[in-house]
Amino acid sequence: MDFTALADRSLSPDGVSRPDVLEVLRSSDDDLLPLVEAAYRVRTAHFGKKIKLNHLVNLQSGACSENCAYCSQSGVSRAPISIYPLISSEKVLQEAARAVELKASRLCLVSSGREPSSDDIERVTAMVRLVRERFPSLEICCSLGLMTEIHTARLREAGVNAYNHNVNTSPRYYTHVCSTHTYDDRCQTIRKVKESGMSTCSGVLLGMGETPEDVADMAFELRRLGADSIPVNFLIPIPGTGLEQVNRLTPRRCLRALCAFRFVNPSAELRIAGGRELHLRSLQPLGLLVANSLFIGDYLTTEGENPSDVLDMIADMGLEILGAETSSAAESPVDLSGRVRVR
Repeated sequence: MDFTALADRSLSPDGVSRPDVLEVLRSSDDDLLPLVEAAYRVRTAHFGKKIKLNHLVNLQSGACSENCAYCSQSGVSRAPISIYPLISSEKVLQEAARAVELKASRLCLVSSGREPSSDDIERVTAMVRLVRERFPSLEICCSLGLMTEIHTARLREAGVNAYNHNVNTSPRYYTHVCSTHTYDDRCQTIRKVKESGMSTCSGVLLGMGETPEDVADMAFELRRLGADSIPVNFLIPIPGTGLEQVNRLTPRRCLRALCAFRFVNPSAELRIAGGRELHLRSLQPLGLLVANSLFIGDYLTTEGENPSDVLDMIADMGLEILGAETSSAAESPVDLSGRVRVR
C-alpha cells in the first residue's frame, strides 16, 4: 500500500475511496507504523500538535426506555449502576471547575433517556447559562437523546456550542444493537442540530460485531452527515448488558479503525473516547498521533484513566493541549488524583 499517496488523497478535495478504507482496515501488522505515520501527516495538516481535552458529566443515570444492547443504562440492562435523576446545577458547576483544572476545553453534559422533556430542557439550559457565566471560555456540548427543532433552538440560545448524537454503527448493522428507535431517527437529530447552528458531534462504538465494511460505511456516513467532531468509542462489555460476552477488539484493530476515520474525515475533530484504556492499552500514545481529541476523567458509568497519567502521556508525546495556555480555574486547585463523584 502506498501510504504517501493515501495521505495525499485524504488531503485532496476528492478524498479517499471506500476500497482505500477497506485496505486500511485489512492491512497487516507490518504496515501499522507506516499507516499511523500517514494518518499523522493528515492530522498535523489540520491540527498541528494540538490535542483537545473533553470532560464528561453524567447528568442523569439509568431509567432509559431504549433497548440498546451495549448500554448499562438501557431499559433491558441488568448492570448494577447508580440510578438518579438530573443532578443539581451546583454539581454541574463543580464538574465545570474540575474540567478547567484538568485542562479540558469542552464540558460534555450527557443525560440518559430516549429524549428530553420540555422541563428537562428548561433545567439543562439553566445549568448551561450558569456554566457560561462562571467559565466563559469553556465549550459546552450536550447529549440528551433525540431532539426536536424547538429543543435544539433552546439549547443554542442558551449558549450550547455542540450537540452529540452518535450513529454508533452502520445503517446495515443498526438493528442488531437496538430496535426501539432507528438509525434514521439518529440521523434526523443530527440534521436538526446542524440546522440549528450548533456544531455536530457524532461518533461510533466499535467492537459490537461489525465487519470492516460496516466500519467503512460508518466513516463515510459521518462525512455525509457533516460531523464536526467524531468520538470513537470501543465497546466495554459491561456485565448485565446484551453485549457482555462480546470482546473482539485488539489494540492494532482499534488503531487501524482510528486511521480509517482520520483518512475519510481529515478535518474533523477525531476523539478517542470510551474504552480506549481497555482496548488500545499500550498503543494509546500512537492513537494520539491519529486523533486530536481525548476524554479526560470518567465516562458515564465506568471509570477512566487517572488524569495525571493522561497528562503525562500527552507531555511525553510532545503534544500541546488546546487552550491550556489561557485557561484558569475559578476554584481552588484540585488534586488530579482525586475524582468528583456525582450522585
